[in-house]
Amino acid sequence: MPEYTVATVVAVVVVVAVELLWLRTGIFRTVQYWATMAIVFFFQVLVDGWLTKLVDPIVLYSPQHFLGVRFPFDIPIEDYGFGFALVTGTIMAWQLAGRREQAA
Repeated sequence: MPEYTVATVVAVVVVVAVELLWLRTGIFRTVQYWATMAIVFFFQVLVDGWLTKLVDPIVLYSPQHFLGVRFPFDIPIEDYGFGFALVTGTIMAWQLAGRREQAA
């Protein structure tokens, strides 16, 4: 399996595992989280689509490092996994910092 794909799967699994097994913030059960993700993915499609368009790419991907599946606007599907992991990890860290602040 290509390394970018493996890294994406690992990032998603780690973030979900940290949330469900350790932090347990409950973000996956909130409408606010899913609304945030919808907004993030909307803008990700716009920006990432512009950066990775095959007609005139700004960011290039080596074919041997990812699956080669692009949707929509030539966006490698792995980018969505990384986007999910980065945004979710940031929200979880923010929740953890809020817990620590309240405890202090």
